[in-house]
Amino acid sequence: MTLFLLSVGSFLAKVTRHLDEFGHYFMTFGAPGLFVFFLLYSTFVPLPSFADLLLIGLSMSNPHWMPLYVFLAVLGSTVGCLILYYISRRAGSRALRKFSPAKQKRVKDLIDRYDVLSVLVASLMPPPFPFKLFVISAGVFRFNVIRFAIAIFAGRSFRFLLEGYLAVRYGTQAKEVLARYYPWIALGLAIAITAFLVTRNALKRRSETEEESLEPGN
Repeated sequence: MTLFLLSVGSFLAKVTRHLDEFGHYFMTFGAPGLFVFFLLYSTFVPLPSFADLLLIGLSMSNPHWMPLYVFLAVLGSTVGCLILYYISRRAGSRALRKFSPAKQKRVKDLIDRYDVLSVLVASLMPPPFPFKLFVISAGVFRFNVIRFAIAIFAGRSFRFLLEGYLAVRYGTQAKEVLARYYPWIALGLAIAITAFLVTRNALKRRSETEEESLEPGN
């Protein structure tokens, strides 16, 4: 048993080392490497934490280029999500096979109930939130692609801009600050967005009701 655990530990250490090398390899290409990396991880490669570290590392190294890095990260992530969206749309329900029926139903209910808001909030959340399940579900259930892209772009813009700012402001401590506070920031923002949209819809329905009551013959 001890030998087995040592073997597993050695394997995980090798995987971690190779992932570090993978991230550093893309970092040597600067802004273009950042774009390609974010596109890949948003489509197929499950390395969100390394993507965040790549953005933070480049922003720390070249603070004046931070806005460009953020834009390319957002663009790469959005394009990658659109590729995954269309792949899932073409594959249909087969794209959801690796997810449990319970998770599939939960996400579908959220998309049906909250529409574009569910995708926007999902794009804000940090790992290990199952963001790709929302992307795949949006494709499978043929969510409006324009609204989907806008939601991804908006959510990722907030998240990556905050990461870039913290990298410039706090340097090597940015990762610790993000790990400690970002989940609460994302949750607070999600609640605020939800409250705003619910209030707006309620006021809109109330206004429509009042207009109907004032129509002649009522």
